Parts: sequence; structure tokens; C-alpha cells
Amino acid sequence: MAPSPQTIGEFSVLPISIPPVPSFPRNVVHYLYVRRNTPKIPTANDSRSLFLANVPVDSTELHLRALFASLVGAGRFESASFEDERKEAEAVAAALDAAPAQAVRLLAAHGKKRKREDQEAAERAEEEAAARLPSTWTRPLRKSGSTAVVLLADEKSVHQVLKAIAKVHKSKKYPTWGGEGNVVAERVPQLGSIWLKAHNQLSYPDRDQLQAAVDAFSTMFARREREAAEIAKRLRNEPDEDGFVTVTRGGRSAPATRNEAEEAKKKMIEKAEKKKQEMTDFYRFQMRERKKAEQEELVKRFEEDRQKLDAMRQKRGKFVPEA
Repeated sequence: MAPSPQTIGEFSVLPISIPPVPSFPRNVVHYLYVRRNTPKIPTANDSRSLFLANVPVDSTELHLRALFASLVGAGRFESASFEDERKEAEAVAAALDAAPAQAVRLLAAHGKKRKREDQEAAERAEEEAAARLPSTWTRPLRKSGSTAVVLLADEKSVHQVLKAIAKVHKSKKYPTWGGEGNVVAERVPQLGSIWLKAHNQLSYPDRDQLQAAVDAFSTMFARREREAAEIAKRLRNEPDEDGFVTVTRGGRSAPATRNEAEEAKKKMIEKAEKKKQEMTDFYRFQMRERKKAEQEELVKRFEEDRQKLDAMRQKRGKFVPEA
């Protein structure tokens, strides 16, 4: 078997030894692709984070912690975020922020940001956690070829990890997935039939727990909707970056209603019809053509009446008086 390449493009290739399981009693080598994290929108932690591609489907934060501990020792790994978890968090945040989306855009356009203290941020995180529905899985599975971002202690740790990956190819001693002796398996929920049975039970959560989550979400949504209306009202008369003020129809507290819009449309149609009628006799040739058409109509009606009268006379015949 040909040796695996050390790098592919800007990725370093990390071979991982996956121990056998009862369903597949063979040792398998999985290839993980690692590079420095360079997102489109830079953050403050990019210098001490790594981007991982093709993570195993059963990956957890504990698996990655044990993997990096086998490469550079304990204490270097800080946290990990997976692609599917980030997308789920973004979807939940979009649902919770649906009401004040317009106000957020207005604030961004004006370059103003609301200052939140640590206590307010913690309270908001608690509210969002209470508004989420309970999970129906004890342990998530990743899609094939998923990605993750690993945050390390410092920038030096990133350099040490990339250097350790290069040494793995020379020594041919691949790190074991789950740690030596698979110690991670003792700390994470098991997969297989036990995992599916737990999912079957969690699919029917307690009714009070569901109702509490729905109530928390409704309360949070209503509060943020009121905040959005207040922010939009406050920013209505403030000029934008070009110095223009947005003019809106309706009252000060809300835009024009649907009934007002329908009435305005009706008035516009009536105005167009009236203007069309006024333009009918605007030119002299239009007046001549209209009078000519009226005269022809009168002549036609006169001929029709004369024919009717002649027909009636013929039907009655000649009248002969008595002597």
C-alpha cells in the first residue's frame, strides 16, 4: 500500500487508527485534514485555532481532546465546535431574532450597538436555553466529510500540533481514536441498539417540559418584538449615513394598514379613469368624429323607426268607413 501524503494543498494529513468494534472487527485508518483556521470573517481567536475536515462520524469534543492530548500533551486543547452544531445554533438564533431583524439592520446602518453587561448576556443565554426544545438523541452523529474548528490554548500550540502531525508520518505510530484503551468510550453514551432505544424514549418528552419551552420562546419573541418596534420608532426620524430621513406612511407608531393601501389604490384607479375621460375630447378631430358617430346613430335609429311604422300600416290594411 502506498504511503499517505503528508500534505494536500494547505492541509496537513493526520492518519488516525480506529480500533475494531464487534460489528467490524478490523483496524481502520482514517485520514483527518488539518490546517490553520482562516475564516472569511476574521475573529480574535483565529491565530490559535485549527480547521479540521473529514472528521469521523462519531466525533465528540472528548474524542478530539484525547486526540490532541496524544499529539502535544494535555492542557493544550480548549474547545471544539462542529459544523452541524454551528448551523443548528445559527438557525435557533435566526428564529429567536426574527422579530427585531429590521431594527438590527437599522442599528447596523447607523453604526450603533447596544452595550450589554455580562449579567445581561448570561440572562439572555439562560432564556435561549430555556426556549429550546429537548433533544431526542443522547449523542449526535456527524455527516460524512463534516468539518470542525478546534480552539487551542495559544498560537504556539497550533505550531506544535502541525509539527507533531509531520512526526506521525515519520514514526508510523498513528494516534488511536478515543485514546489508548479507548478511554473516551467510557465517558460518552454508547451507539448501536442502546442509542436507538434511548432515542425512542426521548421522542416522547414530558408534556410539562414541552409546554415550558414553548412558553419561554413565546415570551422571548414577544419581548424582542416590542424592543424592535421601540428601536424602529426611535430611529425613524434619524438621518442615515447619506443624510436622508426615511418617510413612511401611516401613524407615528406603525406603517399604513392594508385598508389604507386598498383605498389609495382605488383612488388612483378612479383618478386614471377620470383623466382618460377628460382626454376624450381634447383634440378637435376627436370632437368631429364623436359628433359624426352620434349623427350616424340618429339616422340609423330614424330608418329603423320608419321601417317599423310601414310594417304596421301594411299589417292593418286600408280602413273603409261605414256608409
